[in-house]
Amino acid sequence: MPAYKAPLRDIRFVMEDLLGFSEHYKGLNINTEIDDETQTAIIEEAAKFSENVISPLNVIGDQAGCQWSSDGVTTPPGYKEAYQQYCAGGWPALAMPEPYGGQGLPESLNIVVSELICSSCVAWSGYAGLREGAIKTLMSHGNDKLKEQFLPNLVSGQWTGTMCLTESHCGSDLGQLKTKATPVCGNEYRLTGTKIFISCGEHDMAENIVHIVLARLPDAPSGTKGISLFVVPKFLVNENQSLGERNKVNCGSIEHKMGVHGFVTCVMNFDGATGYLIGEPNKGLQAMFTFMNSARLTTALQGLVHSEVAYQGAVPYAKERLAMRSLSGAKNPDGPADPIIVHPDVRRMLLTIKSFAEGFRAFAYYVAQQLDVSEHGKTEEARIQAGQFLALLTPVCKGFMTELGCEAAHHGVQIFGGHGYISEWGMEQNQRDSRISTLYEGTTGIQALDLIGRKVLGSKGVLLKNFSTIIFDFCESQKTNNGMQEFIQPLQEATTQWLKLAELIGHSAAQDPEELGAASVDFLMLSGYTILAYFWARMALVSLEKLDSGATDTGLYLSKINTARFYFQRILPRTETLKLTIQSGAESLMGIPPEQF
Repeated sequence: MPAYKAPLRDIRFVMEDLLGFSEHYKGLNINTEIDDETQTAIIEEAAKFSENVISPLNVIGDQAGCQWSSDGVTTPPGYKEAYQQYCAGGWPALAMPEPYGGQGLPESLNIVVSELICSSCVAWSGYAGLREGAIKTLMSHGNDKLKEQFLPNLVSGQWTGTMCLTESHCGSDLGQLKTKATPVCGNEYRLTGTKIFISCGEHDMAENIVHIVLARLPDAPSGTKGISLFVVPKFLVNENQSLGERNKVNCGSIEHKMGVHGFVTCVMNFDGATGYLIGEPNKGLQAMFTFMNSARLTTALQGLVHSEVAYQGAVPYAKERLAMRSLSGAKNPDGPADPIIVHPDVRRMLLTIKSFAEGFRAFAYYVAQQLDVSEHGKTEEARIQAGQFLALLTPVCKGFMTELGCEAAHHGVQIFGGHGYISEWGMEQNQRDSRISTLYEGTTGIQALDLIGRKVLGSKGVLLKNFSTIIFDFCESQKTNNGMQEFIQPLQEATTQWLKLAELIGHSAAQDPEELGAASVDFLMLSGYTILAYFWARMALVSLEKLDSGATDTGLYLSKINTARFYFQRILPRTETLKLTIQSGAESLMGIPPEQF
């Protein structure tokens, strides 16, 4: 298994050269000043922690897994101790609210730390990640008492959090959920029901677990309009925030999974458990979207993570593994064969992974910047615009990046050949671990319907037009730059096509609603390829400018230009196939009677 090495140089490229994090911070209303020295120190320390403490747990967690007993769940060896170091280092509080003990730093800085930790061991990182969604949900919708009761220990990492939505009969169709909440007095309720697929529902890493739970009140209307949201702690919490007696919520079993074995997935039984209403009755689903959107961005990051891990494993192997001769003549004449990196198909796979990993880093960090501005922008106009960009980009980021993260992990196995299929090299674990990312927080199909239905057509095209204007403005700014034309012309054409296809889907769906679902996933993927082309064009421009200015790190900038060229010539053309499938309509899908399947 290759040891993870933090890609600090590429991270600096995105933060400093491409997205200008230092200037970005100046546009935020935050109390903490962040200079370059502070930013560098945080990232370098996070890299050391990830490489030295978390990365060694990756194989251990995969092999040992989590163990269930009637007393609870035991995580793999070393997990608990690493989490204690994580909390002692202050990492959980990095981007958390200052009134509750957080450091108040921007989410865009926190996502860099999250990438490093997740890349070193995606299974371990999940225990800390869900806590952030619980905090944001309570901050946005909880009353003052709930905030005082739960947030300080969640912010410090002393307690962790979960999101309890799914039930065995309803999956993503939450309108069918049956968990009941019976009023007791004031804001107190008793919850009864069973939830499945609950990540981190029970474990030994923290002293308390705060469950955020969807349930129905006795007089609730049917469907999604009758769902309320509750906070249900594993241990009840006293007025002074100390722990009281064990609540009536327990883990009935844990799932045996394809991957992320160190990350526990539980069946949770609520047997009259004490809970407290968050927000208004029957408005729980809207409140839960705060948690879900936070989790969607965290899950999107896994697409980057699995691409990075595949690339770090595959490149050294491709340079060292000798097999066959180059078609154009021996490149290693003194050896028995040439290294496989000389073969075109191996390079195709390596460059595909590279274009995904580095493109996703730019995409994810940009989205995190929009989250910063939506919450802390200095003007209302800036906050509104960033919120609109977030609404459009979140489902694309989650659906597109995780789908291609799985593709990158697949290529990682393929480059190793038969060696990729055995556990020694770590590529098969990366592929197994990657697969769940397309299912978490709504499948790709769910993200796609959200994108085209709610965000594009639901806004009458405004969200899409606003973001596409940024791309068109960028293209206009480079129309006389001869060195950029190989990128600008296809980017402009792809963006124009993106808008036209959205309009086509809208017209078709007005005649037949099935057209919306038939086109949705193809439209999401086409959106992702177009957006990624925008970031690769920007990276090419920055690299050209750096070379023109006499920058010494020529290898990095030439690599960026060459990878951008590969992306535009070999990856962006996928949008042409997607255009054809979108234009083909729903008939070939929906015109087949069920009995013919």
